[in-house]
Amino acid sequence: MDSKFRWLTAGESHGKGLVTIVEGVPAGLPLSEDYIAADLARRQQGYGRGKRQQIEKDRAEIISGVRHGLTIGSPIGLTMINADFANQNWAVRMAVDPVDVEVERVTLLRPGHADLAGTQKYGFDDVRPILERSSARETAARVAVGAVARALIAQVGIEVHSFTLQVGELRIPTPDRIDWAEVDASPVRVADREYEQRVMDLIDQTKEDLDTIGGVFEVRASGVPFGLGSHVHWDRKLDGQLAQAIMSINAVKACEIGEGIANAAKPGSQVQDVILPADAWERRKWERETNRAGGIEAGMTNGEDIVIRGFIKPIATVPKRLQTADLLTGEETTAFYERSDVAVVPAAGVIGEAMVAIVLAGAVLDKFGGDHVAEMRRNFEAFEATVGPREGQPA
Repeated sequence: MDSKFRWLTAGESHGKGLVTIVEGVPAGLPLSEDYIAADLARRQQGYGRGKRQQIEKDRAEIISGVRHGLTIGSPIGLTMINADFANQNWAVRMAVDPVDVEVERVTLLRPGHADLAGTQKYGFDDVRPILERSSARETAARVAVGAVARALIAQVGIEVHSFTLQVGELRIPTPDRIDWAEVDASPVRVADREYEQRVMDLIDQTKEDLDTIGGVFEVRASGVPFGLGSHVHWDRKLDGQLAQAIMSINAVKACEIGEGIANAAKPGSQVQDVILPADAWERRKWERETNRAGGIEAGMTNGEDIVIRGFIKPIATVPKRLQTADLLTGEETTAFYERSDVAVVPAAGVIGEAMVAIVLAGAVLDKFGGDHVAEMRRNFEAFEATVGPREGQPA
């Protein structure tokens, strides 16, 4: 679907930096580099991250689209310099211009990465051009875009948060009420701090074993109005767009909306979210007994919180080098290893927030439009006034 909110990223993991263009943001939206930096810092945190996060101090510079703290309706340009570019000869290995020295090729293919498929697709005899762009470093640019999207959807009351639901086989209980400040304060971003040390011990043991570990993160969007997305075409269904967004995150191999996985094994009478009568409403119009659908029915938001989970496989760059084959000869060898994280589930949740916010920003603009945020809010408020029982509504 062509959304009014469009964005592109460019850049390689050890190149000069990352570049992002965000288009479609209406004028009048408060936006600053400090606001974006807060989410970038959250992405770099998390127990089990590698040394790269100690080198980079990600900060996006706004080079266009904002004047005196407010967006002006033109494309927003963001740049982030890679501090690592000047270190360890990356300036030679990732130089834009030809170099007069021999640069060692990477030919030891890593299972689970883009290495083999990418080299075969693009015809390279060196993995470096593939691994540089397929690296999760690109997600820093996504988080910057997500911060812009977060600021936009906040104008209609939507908030997006995430937490770590599972690491390895360890499932962390989810309390009825989540303190999001406590989640952000946790090095593993769990909602139940009593499980924090157990998660950290599990990550430590995995590191000692020269291995990596995966898990599950959950993203929740609250304050979501009715009617984002649509049932009329496959590509306008919001759950489909959200699933694609979450699945596009590095190492995510599955996603779930609401209780989708558990619901598949239950009879329909135990799955549907009962709609309550008006005299039982406490917080808003049209309340439900449950939210097993995760806030989306038939491709549209139904007024409940959006709940979506991303299932992360263990990072493919394993210190315990795996058996593989050489790209040039096909002979048996062990995989190339470059520094990596042990566990990324906490950071992946922040990236998941960004992707959900990006999809919701597009949906909000599609539904409520407006060239200025004041116009968008008026459209939103006018729609909200129509939500409720149809009796007495204008024809």
